[in-house]
Amino acid sequence: MDNDLDLESNDADDDAAAKAGVMTKAELVDEVARVVQLTKKQAETIVNIVFDSIVDSLRSGQKIELRGFGSFRLRSRKSRTGRNPKTGEKVEVPSKKIPYFKPGKELKELINKALGEAGDGADSPEEAAAGE
Repeated sequence: MDNDLDLESNDADDDAAAKAGVMTKAELVDEVARVVQLTKKQAETIVNIVFDSIVDSLRSGQKIELRGFGSFRLRSRKSRTGRNPKTGEKVEVPSKKIPYFKPGKELKELINKALGEAGDGADSPEEAAAGE
């Protein structure tokens, strides 16, 4: 009986996340398990392997290209002088590498098609100006 209560609270959490427009890693694992008909543990292993592979490739300086989906790469940020917002004191911010995702053409088209079918259709003035 306690499991039923736990499942209900998870459903409420899932509903809240879905309403907020966020897919969590746990939801991704659930979806993989459902579609491929695996246990959640097996699906979690697969998801972790994919994420770990992406991270390892980026760490070694490789670009990851997933045709039709997009690409992951690193962008370099130069060192700069910043400010501590609390004290206003100048602080040196070191150079660093930032992971960056660039969506592929097919992914953009699928998303825009889905948004158009949802009745959203009209681009915001910013999107129209940017040509997106």
